Amino acid sequence: MSSPATETNTEQVLAASRLALDPRIEQAKKLILEAVAEHQSSLAEIRGADESLAAEYQQVLDSFGKLRGGNLYFPYLASGIGNGPFVELADGSVKLDLITGIGVHGFGHSDPRLIEAGIEAALCDTVMQGNLQQGVNSVDLVSLLCETANESGAGIDHCFLSTSGAMANENALKIAFQKNFPANRVLAFDHCFAGRTLCLAQITDKAAYRVGLPDTIAVDKLPFFDHKDPEGSTQRAVEALQQHTSRYPGQHALLWMELIQGEGGYYLGHRDFFVALIDEAKKHNIAIIADEVQTFCRTSRPFAFQHFELDQLVDIITIGKISQVCATLFRDDYNPKPGLISQTFTGSTWAILAAQKIVKSLIDDGNFGPDGKNMMLFNHFESGLKAISQKYPSALTGPHGIGGMVAFTPGNGSADAAKAFVGKMYDAGLMSFMAGANPARVRFLMPLGCVTTDHIDIALKIIESVAAEMAS
Repeated sequence: MSSPATETNTEQVLAASRLALDPRIEQAKKLILEAVAEHQSSLAEIRGADESLAAEYQQVLDSFGKLRGGNLYFPYLASGIGNGPFVELADGSVKLDLITGIGVHGFGHSDPRLIEAGIEAALCDTVMQGNLQQGVNSVDLVSLLCETANESGAGIDHCFLSTSGAMANENALKIAFQKNFPANRVLAFDHCFAGRTLCLAQITDKAAYRVGLPDTIAVDKLPFFDHKDPEGSTQRAVEALQQHTSRYPGQHALLWMELIQGEGGYYLGHRDFFVALIDEAKKHNIAIIADEVQTFCRTSRPFAFQHFELDQLVDIITIGKISQVCATLFRDDYNPKPGLISQTFTGSTWAILAAQKIVKSLIDDGNFGPDGKNMMLFNHFESGLKAISQKYPSALTGPHGIGGMVAFTPGNGSADAAKAFVGKMYDAGLMSFMAGANPARVRFLMPLGCVTTDHIDIALKIIESVAAEMAS
């Protein structure tokens, strides 16, 4: 919050600065991190559950299922400690976590950098920050996010923090609707996922998420890019957009774009495809929203819109998951009127401090760039999956994805095949999840702050063993 010239004065004046520099705090951090490192050192490989804990563990799972109104997808209750991509469960087992809470735990489990952020957050005056009262660390984070978004001249002026990806997306919708009022329709891709709120469920292309819900907004769908037919799929998408704008002239407020379809099955778009659609949309003053809640920090650049070189073309961007605290970024001409996106909570202090460490660490550790760690890890995973696919083509095809997003199609691509593959890997100690439909896929969201090729090799051995079993 201060320039170098005033830093010394700030340290002298502010009690918070003196607390942060208190040698007892540094000693406490050191002792805590040493204790964590000592106890997590035994969590360096997959292991089965402790039989003596099985009965109690099942009782807790059953009780939790009743309290929450449904059982968990996995019988997963963490003990509270892990070691990078390895996590200990309360039954004593250790899993290799390559789904990371669907992309949330980008630094794995018990990462010392995030523990340190947690200690620093615990010393702050409040747990949560919000519209009425925020700390200087919020200023640091939004400055970092805007600076990172503008690395290639995007011209993004503002950043508003929020507690969830859904809230970030809701804010993006409201900003676009207000700017382009009275336009009230949305353009979005087939098979897209925007969230499960009352409004976002209308954009999300999954009927099951709208059962029993009233209609809230009108959404018109466009076909997504097909890498097998680049020119044809681009033409079809542009023609569909033209048909919608002709049928509802002046009524479309925004074009909602997942540049890489996550929940839809890890389908990648292409720059030419997006540019063609954006050019057509701009003729009708339609806002361009890039939903990066899942893709943020997972491609060759911090933002997927940078990966596809769309820097000057997007108006609003949303991020979440790996960033801990979520955000909506937007150009100055989309700056909303006061009160539109005000929230009691915009994020916890720990999430805000963790977000800074995560983004800075991924940049400083060389995760980005065409030859950065993100792409290197994907290439290694992709190569291994291709080899397994060649050996057991009836059990596994693919892979798909990019960077920290990896997927393959199991068996015949049915939901049952994907669920069975995911379940068998879980039992063997590897965590994954499903995505898409027709075909359904098995996906991974690697913890990019700690995963190595050695961890991927462990995963590949398990995948191959399950593929061999299913092929037989």
